[in-house]
Amino acid sequence: MHQDFAKNLRLLCSYYKSVAEVCRRLKINRPQFNRYLSGRYKPSAHSLRRLCDFFGVEEHEILMPHSQFELLIQVRPRPQVAEEAHPETSHLGLLQASSQGLEKYLGYYFEYHHSMAFPGKILRNLVCLERRGAGVYYQRTERLQQSPGERVYHSKYLGMVHLLADRIFLVDYESLTGNQITQTILIPTFKSRVGRLSGLRLGASASGERIPSCTRVVLEYLGRQVDIRRTLALCSTFEADSGQISRTILDAIGNDMAPGEYHFRARHSF
Repeated sequence: MHQDFAKNLRLLCSYYKSVAEVCRRLKINRPQFNRYLSGRYKPSAHSLRRLCDFFGVEEHEILMPHSQFELLIQVRPRPQVAEEAHPETSHLGLLQASSQGLEKYLGYYFEYHHSMAFPGKILRNLVCLERRGAGVYYQRTERLQQSPGERVYHSKYLGMVHLLADRIFLVDYESLTGNQITQTILIPTFKSRVGRLSGLRLGASASGERIPSCTRVVLEYLGRQVDIRRTLALCSTFEADSGQISRTILDAIGNDMAPGEYHFRARHSF
């Protein structure tokens, strides 16, 4: 029985690049695994269960006479070999697990920043953060109008929110044209209630130049529920002296640099 088991185990290992890869994925000692392959030792009940779960077979199957087991494997779909996580994609698990602590930030916000498409103008957008399953996602809706009476352009950005080391990261794409990806990093609030969040936005101008740009941004919390139609009607492009935007927000999104600053930095929440 040990020899049949050993042959069956070697057959299952042949679907992988090497025995070393199998040992690495199983996190099993290579000398011990070699004893199984040689037929000198049979694994314990616990180890046998781990092997069967890994290879996707039943315990009674892996103990079959080798000729029967080989036939069984031939008529089944080829065992699926899961790809190992590569260093360049290992961060995905971090992103998927970083939505904890975002519950109090769910809801609607007015977002303010200097327009990349219309330099000198200020945008007020509507942003909505909501939880879907294990993740927190958001939509940002823009209404761009260069001057009163001119045509209004709409943009809708869809993205995901992550909370990492006391910073809120938002990454999105423009869903209507597919020509824009932006990243925003916000400083969270340590108060019990969310008021305003400030940070930086990095993206490319939607104008013909497509110049990469960075701008300060402020999100002003509106609540879990709003009248979306009326709230969107308040979103537009404004002149800084229009009187439509408070002085504290204008100061927070000003893109000036203080003497001696060598980096364009976010301003702390206020």
